[in-house]
Amino acid sequence: MNQALLIIDIQNDYFENGANPLQGSFEAAKNASTLLTEFRSKNLPVIHVRHESTRPGSSFFIPNTFGAEIHELLKPENNELVITKHVPNSFVNTGLDNYLKSLKIDTLFVCGMMTHMCVDASVRAAKDLGYQVKLKANACATKGLTLDGKDIDAKHVQDSFIAALSYYYAEII
Repeated sequence: MNQALLIIDIQNDYFENGANPLQGSFEAAKNASTLLTEFRSKNLPVIHVRHESTRPGSSFFIPNTFGAEIHELLKPENNELVITKHVPNSFVNTGLDNYLKSLKIDTLFVCGMMTHMCVDASVRAAKDLGYQVKLKANACATKGLTLDGKDIDAKHVQDSFIAALSYYYAEII
């Protein structure tokens, strides 16, 4: 099994006082940091993904802002790849798949933010591309949503997306 760690969008705007704070972001980042330390100690590949918004009117992940930077708990080291994306799916127009194939990676450990958007899109894409995915659920965070005027709290959003991914797309760890 050739493994790599994919850390998705653990960026400052998702934390307290950021432009789009998520519920449980600090706890998720601490758990992701533990996983990152484990991968570093084994000299396994680590890929950091950061989102920069190019959508007109975007309110977060604005290029060249503190909010778009990777959170200090997960700062990349010089030998770790940092990929910038502009859509939720980490594989779209980023070269991520080619990089993983060049390393003969077949298993991706995934953590990050937002569970219901970028993590979901990237996990599904990874599985569709043939990777075995292991999703570290407690190293992911999301926020509450609204549908037809009904509020759905963040815990229900998180649990629903993790449950949906566990059916086929990822082993939840």
